Amino acid sequence: MSRNRGFMSDALKYEIARELGVDDIVRTEGWGGVSSRDCGNIVRTAIEIAERSLAENK
Repeated sequence: MSRNRGFMSDALKYEIARELGVDDIVRTEGWGGVSSRDCGNIVRTAIEIAERSLAENK
């Protein structure tokens, strides 16, 4: 069974990781080294960006 592609682009994930200061962890350990809390913050930030984008398009 193949794995579904994520909704966020890799570029967006790396950009948000950089903003949150966890890009060093991603670079050295990969995404598996990022804590659950930081992953949650990445998702929260991505949702905020998407909501802002939708609001601007209205």
